Amino acid sequence: MNLEKVQFHNAEGERLTGRLELPADQHPHSFALFAHCFTCNKNLSAVRYISRALTFAGFGVLRFDFTGLGESEGDFADTNFSGNVEDLLVAAKFLEDNYQSPALLVGHSLGGAAVIFAADQLDSVKAVATIGAPSNPEHVSHLFTDDLQTIQDSGQATVKLSGRDFTIKKQFLDDLQKHRLPQVAKRLRRALLVMHSPQDTTVEIKNAEEIYIAAHHPKSFVSLDGADHLLMNKVDSTYAGGVIAQWASRYIEREEQGLVKTQHDVVASLDGDQGFTTQMKVGSHYMTADEPADYGGNNYGPTPYELVSAGLSACTAMTVQMYVRRKGWQLDNIQVHTSYDKQHAVDCEACETDSAKIDTFSREIKLTGDLDDKQKARILQIADKCPVHRTLHSETQVITSLIT
Repeated sequence: MNLEKVQFHNAEGERLTGRLELPADQHPHSFALFAHCFTCNKNLSAVRYISRALTFAGFGVLRFDFTGLGESEGDFADTNFSGNVEDLLVAAKFLEDNYQSPALLVGHSLGGAAVIFAADQLDSVKAVATIGAPSNPEHVSHLFTDDLQTIQDSGQATVKLSGRDFTIKKQFLDDLQKHRLPQVAKRLRRALLVMHSPQDTTVEIKNAEEIYIAAHHPKSFVSLDGADHLLMNKVDSTYAGGVIAQWASRYIEREEQGLVKTQHDVVASLDGDQGFTTQMKVGSHYMTADEPADYGGNNYGPTPYELVSAGLSACTAMTVQMYVRRKGWQLDNIQVHTSYDKQHAVDCEACETDSAKIDTFSREIKLTGDLDDKQKARILQIADKCPVHRTLHSETQVITSLIT
């Protein structure tokens, strides 16, 4: 994954800061714009994991801080929901001018409401996904119910949200009351995915129902059962991002932009905060490698040695089938079961001690078809001649250089 820091300016000329995530070794087939939750920022763990799941699926993703939050300039006290929508529009213009207009908008909580309003003004958007979104922006006012009277009487109040103090002005409440999301959702006529947790205590799931009913087809609902409002569990946010990517592929025409120039067939990309979960481009395909949970990984993909074993199994099956087809033998199916281990060396002249261990691949083959014993014996001989098998038995070298 490639991560770039980007900056652009809001309608007031204040600098907004974002992160643009691009797929490893591939030009994005399309771009997505992410809107974070109320008083959050672009670096919330859920925002990062959802964005990375989309990047893994080939999207370029822009996540940025709304005015007055995170690294962006401006005073949060002077912002409102209308300003958030305007920020999304200038972010979309930034993508249009420098990369490609966004085809997908994703919004979390109040950001979910904002992307629906923004999509109504962006012709390039083909699909919109909301996560834990309120059916009306005014819903967020319940977060500071105890201070509402003070805000009405004094014009503003300092409220504590998620352990931090924020100044909320009366103009913020007045602006919220102007926006009615169901009416906008009804005329949106874009593909809409509504995601919500039944256990969400911040924005009740009734809100998802109201958004879904108001919208026209094509529309979809996915339950994030067991998740909290902020999707703080990495499993929940990664799942949400993966679902959004697969769902959006039905509505966004992907124009393959080609691969980033490289002389290598396989590229692995691992960020410093991702543990062992590694995004990979293998040929023209994308996948994830990882380690088991008991080794400190997330078990999101096969281990490196499992990938090597997979290569041996696949190569064996292909080589055998190619051989029997040429011979005209009837082999309906071949299964190759392979595992990797280190075992004590047996008759190993190169081993210095009796306790030395060598890399061992255990391979078992199951053949289904009308074959006699002589044919089966020959197939086992051919299995040992598969290219990956021969590579593992030959002297190899790995030449490493630094890309600058």
